[in-house]
Amino acid sequence: MSESFLKGRGAQRNIANKFFELHHETRDDFLNFCETEGEEADRNRTNYIEVFPKSFVNKIHSPDVGMNFSANPYQGCEHGCVYCYARNSHEYWGYGAGLDFERNILVKKNAPLLLDEKLKNKNWKPQTIVFSGNTDCYQPIERKLGITRKCLEVLLKWKHPTGIITKNSLVLRDLDILKEMARLNIITVNISITSLSEETRRLLEPRTASIKQRLKTVQVLSENNIPVGVMMAPIIPSLNSHEIIPLVKKVAEMGAKNVAFTIVRLNGQIAALFKDWAYKTIPDKAERILNQIAECHGGNLNDSQFGRRMRGEGVIAAQISATMALAKKKFMKGREILPLDETHYLRLKNPQMRLF
Repeated sequence: MSESFLKGRGAQRNIANKFFELHHETRDDFLNFCETEGEEADRNRTNYIEVFPKSFVNKIHSPDVGMNFSANPYQGCEHGCVYCYARNSHEYWGYGAGLDFERNILVKKNAPLLLDEKLKNKNWKPQTIVFSGNTDCYQPIERKLGITRKCLEVLLKWKHPTGIITKNSLVLRDLDILKEMARLNIITVNISITSLSEETRRLLEPRTASIKQRLKTVQVLSENNIPVGVMMAPIIPSLNSHEIIPLVKKVAEMGAKNVAFTIVRLNGQIAALFKDWAYKTIPDKAERILNQIAECHGGNLNDSQFGRRMRGEGVIAAQISATMALAKKKFMKGREILPLDETHYLRLKNPQMRLF
């Protein structure tokens, strides 16, 4: 591992916002000055900035994402997963996709109010709203602010179908609400687990819950009859692709009802960040991993073609897909997550329906 590795962060540097004409640069003379004066050149602290959006529920237009609406109480994510596709969205807020994404977290304290207004709108038709479609709704600051919990209280009040995707065991804090929602069949939870190796987890996803905690979260949710699936996303050739079968076996033992996957694609600014990370953290494997990622996407590190970008193409992508299919056939046979119930919300919103 490189001596310049920045511990506790996924991205190892900032990267210029492509929408800005100017950008900042850390020069050697500044670093030398800080060294001489005994000052920190970079304090590596996380900033939390309250924002005031006018809407909270977002329509998803991508046909291969698997959700129609998402909601994100936070923009930016302190979990710091180096491969995260959502990094690029931080540029729309005036920040960079690198360290800015992990260290400048935008907080939407008015999210529960906006959500309540959305659900009581006479024109709203119930469709599953997925939390963390962009950034994790249970990232570390949620423990203090509880915005996600307040949103779940709103969703339970309206008995509205809800999905959650998270890498954080903090979701178990809200077990009381989730149990009530599960009783009405209006909740599914997906825990993202990309590896069974704690060493890999620390490098790829430095501020996420440990693998042990995530496996325990799957088990606890299952024991409480809350439909839980696992996202092995992304699969990175030569980094975690060899773990497909043992990972599916393990999460099946914990009670997961499904496993979904994607193959990594380094869209937008992520390619430069991932390459920088790879050469600093796993220099002996970097070239092979990058070449195999490119082989899955027609020679490029990214593919934006709907229907193909998440699964890749070529020999390596086909091997990954076949291995996942084999693992699910062996360990997930007969398991499924049922469609969520929309009728509770409809009856609550339109009491006259009960007459028919």
